[in-house]
Amino acid sequence: MASDRAAQPGPPASAGTRAAPRRRSRRHRGRTSPRPAPPRRTGPGLEIIPLGGLGEIGKNSTVLRVGADMLVVDAGLAFPDEEMLGIDLVIPDYRFLASGGTLHGIVLTHGHEDHVGSLPYLLQTRPAPVYGTPLTLGLARRRVEEMPQAPKMTGVAVQPRQPVQVGPFEIELVHVNHNIPQSCAVVVRTPTGVVVCTGDFKFDPTSIDGQPADFSRLAEIGEAGVTVLLMDSTNVERPGYAPSERTVGGALDEVFARARGRVLVTTFASNLHRIQQVLETAARHGRKVAIAGRSMVDTVAIATELQALKVPRSTLVPLEQVRHLPDRHATILTTGSQGEPLSALSRMATGQHRTVSIKAGDTVIFSASPIPGNEGMVARTINHLYRQGAEVIHGAGVHASGHACQEELKLMLTLLRPRFFLPVHGEYRHLVLNRRLASSVGVPEERSLLAENGHIVAVGDGRITRAGAVDAGEVLVDGLGGVGAIVLRDRRQLARDGMLIALVALDRQSGELLMEPDIVSRGFVYMRESGELIDESKRRIKDAVARSRQRGTPDWTAVRTAIREALAKYLFEQTRRQPMILPMLVEV
Repeated sequence: MASDRAAQPGPPASAGTRAAPRRRSRRHRGRTSPRPAPPRRTGPGLEIIPLGGLGEIGKNSTVLRVGADMLVVDAGLAFPDEEMLGIDLVIPDYRFLASGGTLHGIVLTHGHEDHVGSLPYLLQTRPAPVYGTPLTLGLARRRVEEMPQAPKMTGVAVQPRQPVQVGPFEIELVHVNHNIPQSCAVVVRTPTGVVVCTGDFKFDPTSIDGQPADFSRLAEIGEAGVTVLLMDSTNVERPGYAPSERTVGGALDEVFARARGRVLVTTFASNLHRIQQVLETAARHGRKVAIAGRSMVDTVAIATELQALKVPRSTLVPLEQVRHLPDRHATILTTGSQGEPLSALSRMATGQHRTVSIKAGDTVIFSASPIPGNEGMVARTINHLYRQGAEVIHGAGVHASGHACQEELKLMLTLLRPRFFLPVHGEYRHLVLNRRLASSVGVPEERSLLAENGHIVAVGDGRITRAGAVDAGEVLVDGLGGVGAIVLRDRRQLARDGMLIALVALDRQSGELLMEPDIVSRGFVYMRESGELIDESKRRIKDAVARSRQRGTPDWTAVRTAIREALAKYLFEQTRRQPMILPMLVEV
């Protein structure tokens, strides 16, 4: 982006921006003996504080701290499950960063939402320069600018193999493969040791962008000595190697060849390698491509501008033009691979999209796997599509994971040979299995650690240990603001048991009941069929008000409590349900 500063070797281009010169690394050919342990250093120890991404999928964010100096690697989000009613996003709790110390920078591994999606909220809490590759910064900037009162983002573009000084830390990006271009592992050289964060990765020798992972640089970094490795655990349960992204291209080609009507493809908006293959496949079969979904439109525009996406000439058309094309010449690339209720594909499937309606003869390809917790929403969307007459294709053939499987994880461990190991990016069972896998290639379990969000992991004196904890819960984002656990609890109660409102008119001075109480039920009982229950509830309200008057001068808080308790007990006895009870007192 135009406002992002490129971190270049040599003197800084402008005041306030520092960049370290390119360093020449020495190769040690033929060396097979174990590397020596890093020399012991004095001064503040290294602390690693995960704020998200441990024991869960998504929401990845980790703080590295030496004394009062801090660096953040990634700022991701997670998507809500079905029980998080009305919640749009789940982000890490960044309040810890505002409590003290100096945050020198934020380093991003790649542009997926689970690694950059909470950046605007982090910048609101604690502004700092943001470092990453040009595409990653472009996608992150889009997230920041979506906020109505967007915080200022100072982006510093960094190229792989180009060390950059960030306060007392030196960072270096190393290219790895994933399903989005310009994905990188992050090497952080601190005054007390070297930390490597792999980010999301796999090793794909036939990658879509023609750039295999930088094995030689990873080996050089391992040869120089890695103190702690933080490695992706997502696919640790899968043996072998993750299939190449190019295998998806062949499957897509077969589907396009036999489709006689429109083809709709849904995938993550930031899965640019998949988008590239859809565009190329559509062009080969003489189809035009229209894009549905704001995030998909924005991502394609940014990636095209930064030349990370190559669009075949005359392939893209406006979505409104699809209705004028013969079905066999139309392809729609859309959001909604996770069955999100408000996504473009979900609205098409339920007939609520203003431009596109699903019809018999359409072929819909789900080129993504459901995030754990989203299976129900995806299945619901697929059922709606079948009801509309579409053919739906999903599963391994039209999707390839972007995460390393067991043999690739072993290879990363072998290349880097870390002294200490901290598995990250996965549910708890993934972390346990990744630790065992590391042990199988020579990292003893006493030199690895299982941690959870908020744990302070201390590295020093030849040990890796837990040294306390910080508050690191989750923040539920509803619209543009945060929602607490109490609000979410109330929503669940309303959804499960409904609500009962008791309208009570009282004399301001005496607290005497002036008229018959009125009751309104929403989502609890149908009032026309529950006359006996409603009448008895009114009697209980009268008794509660009378008891409150007998205690002297009426206390309106006490009256509300008495009404709520009396109704709650009676209603549970009669219905075995616990509606939310709202006594509303009108003083006359």
